[in-house]
Amino acid sequence: MWNWRKFTSSQSDELNWGRSATMTVLMIGLVLVASILMMRHINQAETERCFERLYREARDIASYIEQNAANDREQLELLANVIAQNDDLSSPQLWQLLHSFDRLGMMSYVELLLPDNKVITRDGTIVDASGQLSFEQEVAHGAHISDREHDLLEPKSYVVRHYVPVIKNNEVVAMLYGLIMVENMPDVVNITPYGGKGALYVLDGTTGDLFLDTWHPASVVNMYALGSRPMAPGYDDKILKRGLITGESNYVVFVSRTIGEYLYFYYTPLKINEWRVALSVPERVVFASSIHIEHILNYFLAFELACFALYLIWLFRDFRKVTAAKQRRLDTVKNIQKVEHYLFNAHEKKENLFAAIEQLGSIMNSEHISFWVTESGISQYYRWIKGEPAVEGTKDSLAPPVKLLQYFRAGHEFYETYDPAEIAKDHPAAAKADVRSILAVPVMDVVSGHMSGILVIANGPKDPLNYALMKAMSFSFGMYCNNVKNRADLQEQGDRDSLTGMHNRNRYERDLNKIFAEHHDALTCIYIDVNGLREMNNTKGHDLGDKMLSTVAQGISQYFNTDYMYRVGGDEFVLFAPGTNEQDFLERSAALAQELQVNDYHISVGIESQNNVASISQLIKAAEKKMYDQKRAFYATRERRMHVA
Repeated sequence: MWNWRKFTSSQSDELNWGRSATMTVLMIGLVLVASILMMRHINQAETERCFERLYREARDIASYIEQNAANDREQLELLANVIAQNDDLSSPQLWQLLHSFDRLGMMSYVELLLPDNKVITRDGTIVDASGQLSFEQEVAHGAHISDREHDLLEPKSYVVRHYVPVIKNNEVVAMLYGLIMVENMPDVVNITPYGGKGALYVLDGTTGDLFLDTWHPASVVNMYALGSRPMAPGYDDKILKRGLITGESNYVVFVSRTIGEYLYFYYTPLKINEWRVALSVPERVVFASSIHIEHILNYFLAFELACFALYLIWLFRDFRKVTAAKQRRLDTVKNIQKVEHYLFNAHEKKENLFAAIEQLGSIMNSEHISFWVTESGISQYYRWIKGEPAVEGTKDSLAPPVKLLQYFRAGHEFYETYDPAEIAKDHPAAAKADVRSILAVPVMDVVSGHMSGILVIANGPKDPLNYALMKAMSFSFGMYCNNVKNRADLQEQGDRDSLTGMHNRNRYERDLNKIFAEHHDALTCIYIDVNGLREMNNTKGHDLGDKMLSTVAQGISQYFNTDYMYRVGGDEFVLFAPGTNEQDFLERSAALAQELQVNDYHISVGIESQNNVASISQLIKAAEKKMYDQKRAFYATRERRMHVA
């Protein structure tokens, strides 16, 4: 009957779980959106704070450089007044005076430009600077600072000259200048923006020539020669260059070729010629605080998400648990049905047994399965390894492990171990095969109730349901064992000669290949014929003839202890025995013949032993020929006796 109440309750549970899950997901979405908006606000605030700091530090540096330039000019003007007191501008005393003013403010040296374009250099030598310096032009500019020029003594070095006129009697008699060595600018302007994490630039806005570049300290280059840079969205490289040329104050963001991340760049003019001062700072420095805050928020967000996840897990845990349990039971039932379906006729189709074992491996989620059939007179072994097809075991593996056999014969219903030490001690062969856990049950015959096999699952998960599942499976395998036994009994009956109890010709022909495969290295064939059977049947009746055959068969079984004995014809028997002890078999056949003569029964025997048998049919023919030779000799002797009588 349909349980409407149970169905309605189940639907209600699912709907309630759905609403709770939906609300939880919405809450997670809101938290994510709020976190993203907060991070955007923090980044925007940090960006504005960065540019404000860049502006402040750039103006401070500009003021510093301008103030130092003003101080340098005052020092130069004082020195120019002193020089004006000398009548001879090329005197050694004046040179010593100039030399004594090394490292004056931003200036490294002072030199004197004379009206004939000759220069009294810092080392006291007089150098003709025609073509490089012009006294008339420098006088025309008055006190001023030059742009970047080449040094007279070291032409490859760049310098900046700070000029002041030397005036005597209201006439400019020389131009005194202080040399600012461009390569020494980082030491002269010893300022570290952003605590040393930013870079400082001083350049000529008109030409792009750099006086100071702490970002590329190893080389002094022209900023415009560096070419355009990949700009951040919303910024233009052309606007940057135009702003530097026109003397604007502005900022841009572009990608650094050196570190591959954004540089925040601010520039502003200096009150010296067309000079500009600029600062840059990497993005990771700009957003150091926001990144730290972002990390904290991320941790908090992760904590919130984890709480939400735990809540969701707790919310549908029971629902999933019940659903999973039902689905597992359903899948288990389906898989058990598959195994039972395969085992139903596995005694006739061996491939179905292989499929059943592989299906069982899937059910138990194991790595190894072993199945031994221990029915009386039947020895079978089947093995499956994960990732490989199931196979039938070799002759050496037909016997199940002794410990398990003894354990189940003692009446135990289940064996389980997950202890490698126990496995190594009690099951060394399994330990060598990397078996780490064993679950085993006896397979009981469904009719007689005695043990007919052993089923072993190895390297499977530890699960309390395994015992019940294995018991269910063992019943199906017990049915298989019973079917195998019944089939073997029927086959055995069909392979036996009803009169003598020996195997018949059908079994004989079926076993020939097996005998040859297993014993071709050394094999003996014994061919026996019962003499006088036809005469006995014709003269005294078939009952006495049957008695003769039974007696001979009993004697053969007594004197020749071998598994391969066949009645291949009315009065013919063929035996196979491993080995080549032909003399022993001759003695046994003679003893058998002597015993049968007591009842006036006579046999002819042909024995052929061979090593490395090339053909079993040739072996049989050789034994048969020897039997017929003896049979002819027997009848020849009997005829002579009858003739004499």
